[in-house]
Amino acid sequence: MARCAAEAVGDVVLAGDLLTFPAAHSAKVLCGPGLRRQGSVLGLAACKSGILRHKEPSMYWVDSHQKRYVPSKGEYVIGIVTTKSGDIFKVDVGGSEQASLSYLAFEGATKRNRPNVQVGDLIFAQFVVANKDMEPELVCIDSCGRSNGMGVIGPDGLLFKVSLSVARKLLSPNCEVIKNLGELYPFEIVIGMNGRIWVKARTFKHTLLVANILESCENMTSEQRKQTFKKLSENVP
Repeated sequence: MARCAAEAVGDVVLAGDLLTFPAAHSAKVLCGPGLRRQGSVLGLAACKSGILRHKEPSMYWVDSHQKRYVPSKGEYVIGIVTTKSGDIFKVDVGGSEQASLSYLAFEGATKRNRPNVQVGDLIFAQFVVANKDMEPELVCIDSCGRSNGMGVIGPDGLLFKVSLSVARKLLSPNCEVIKNLGELYPFEIVIGMNGRIWVKARTFKHTLLVANILESCENMTSEQRKQTFKKLSENVP
């Protein structure tokens, strides 16, 4: 049975549930993770279980505890270079298959000026091809040919994995966890939509503290986070 999407926001939806919209708004609705168009433009179908979320003006998605990553065009991810095959690098992004990355997909790269990428390097890149019928393809440049923060991530730092929902929350512009941590321990961070996070603080001890808090923030309430940050602030030299 179909449900009105506006009334279902914040409720649990199951895979296969149908969501409808007023005819005047259906064409403007943006379909986020966990949802897909269902035949008519008047509705969406949930393709996984979770809590229905909404962001103004017209974006809907399903928030669920998921660790298996499914590549999506336009998303930024952290990958691990596994092999070098001719002009192509193979990159593990945590999905069902590895993605390809051309050596020309780096800022300033030419046939003579190849990027210094080695097996085992961490790569922050964006998907330009991601569908079920083609091999996923990554690039480390934007539409203007600039790296814009993408490329090989430094050898120092710590890489760890969280659920996809945590990664999305940490990527929110108003994420309080990142803001509060930055006030205690200055650090660098790279967050991939595939649930991988790389952090580097001034000391290895601080790096581990930051990583532990980011890993555990999913299971803490707002009050528990405040208490945790209060204890940490008392121990900051």
